[in-house]
Amino acid sequence: MTPALTLTAPVAVSGAQPPVRPAVAIAGADKVFPLGRGKSLQALAAVDIEIAEGEFTAVIGPSGCGKSTVLRLAAGLDTPTNGTVEVFGDTPHALAAQHRLGVAFQEHALLPWASVRQNIALPFRVAGRPVDDDRVDGLIELVGLAGFEKARPKQLSGGMRQRVSIARALALSPDLLLLDEPFGALDAVTRRRMNAELARIWAEERITTILVTHDVDEALILADRVVVMTGRPGHVRDVVEVGFPRPRDASVTRSAEFHALVDRLTAMLDGADAT
Repeated sequence: MTPALTLTAPVAVSGAQPPVRPAVAIAGADKVFPLGRGKSLQALAAVDIEIAEGEFTAVIGPSGCGKSTVLRLAAGLDTPTNGTVEVFGDTPHALAAQHRLGVAFQEHALLPWASVRQNIALPFRVAGRPVDDDRVDGLIELVGLAGFEKARPKQLSGGMRQRVSIARALALSPDLLLLDEPFGALDAVTRRRMNAELARIWAEERITTILVTHDVDEALILADRVVVMTGRPGHVRDVVEVGFPRPRDASVTRSAEFHALVDRLTAMLDGADAT
């Protein structure tokens, strides 16, 4: 088995300054799910990932490799069987309890009876805080839904519903944003548009972000670094720096360098099941 590689955060070079603590630190994480009757499934094996504050990291890998499990560990929705998970020097549960965590999944999970504005304002109510109307207005503008404030989810396109989901995840200005295949159910054209929208939103908010995706192009368009996982039990096969300057427009995706990196990552995924 290929040994797990560690994604290390940038370290300030100064004799007077201590190393920078990563925003997310997953160390030696195993995850085993009991299946009953003495059987179990090992989803992750010795996963080591460190992510710097303000960084956008994408996690890719073959189907069933544990990508979403990594995200659930960072969210505190699952705990590792072995190993540790820290976010901003504390537990994921502490971050969630302080409402400093934003999450958006492939299924938007919007309240069907609530308007765009009400869905985006929901985190304030869940946290027991007064709704910040200026923040809600700003997010509606940020995700390009001005004029749709009173619309219900069934009146919106799939891409528009995902914009509402992302705006809701950003409502309380979280320190960590977790995205699990947020555009996986969209058609190719809408997905490309949403990639551009997410890149623009992230450039304005600059929140530490982890994106789980099976789309290599999407990972390279959005991320600073890409974590490549092996087949189950998943561990980190490689970590790839994405050096393309931001903002990344269509000209980047047409470049020879972009296609070479797509080919490199795709080759890793093609061989991941055998690792």
